[in-house]
Amino acid sequence: MAAPIPTPVKLKLLIDPKSNRLIFAEAGKDFVDFLFTILSLPVGTITRLLKKQEMVGWCLGNLYDSIENLDDTNIEYTANKDTLLKPMVFNCAANVSLTLLNMQSSSSLYGCNYPGRNSCSPYVANDPESVCLSCGNVMSRLLTFVNPTAAFQGLGYVKGAVTYMIMDDLVVRPLSTISIITMLNKFNVKDVGVLEEKVIDIGMDEGLKLLRASMQSKAVLTDTFLVKKAEK
Repeated sequence: MAAPIPTPVKLKLLIDPKSNRLIFAEAGKDFVDFLFTILSLPVGTITRLLKKQEMVGWCLGNLYDSIENLDDTNIEYTANKDTLLKPMVFNCAANVSLTLLNMQSSSSLYGCNYPGRNSCSPYVANDPESVCLSCGNVMSRLLTFVNPTAAFQGLGYVKGAVTYMIMDDLVVRPLSTISIITMLNKFNVKDVGVLEEKVIDIGMDEGLKLLRASMQSKAVLTDTFLVKKAEK
């Protein structure tokens, strides 16, 4: 099933227009949750999302293609290629964050259809077509996962009553007067009146571009949102 179209996430950029340089960005809980959710993504998921984009030196794309093209006769009967190619993202922390990458999380776990066998009980899968390593039966019995943490309950990772400062290299910290002054001094900004604010909407396209830039650059926000402007 296709992921739902996400509600755009707002991001405010503070820019030095003369140098087309990002001083910092301001964001709320939704964008910060999106950034932190990236850390929960399996390597196979990241490779699948970025495989069709130009990724210099990204040999994982070749590895992904190798597995995808490998004949099923070369795969162990207990294995499923999709566990590597399309690993389930077991993360309900912020569904909006995942839809920015055009994907959905899964909170479903499955056990062996013969729960009475003690040898089967240790095995759990997130794919209802998985095979039990003990008895060889399909593991399609839906289990209930209990996790009391706020992240699992869909509340995300950070508190929503705080505005956050995002650096170009994705360093995240709570926004404060001291942190603003520190950044202005770091970039030797003498006149804040020359700075420009730019509010942008982060949708699926921007989410994928940001994910790609985070793998290749130390100036992620600049490369994602400012480079094209500089080229005009």
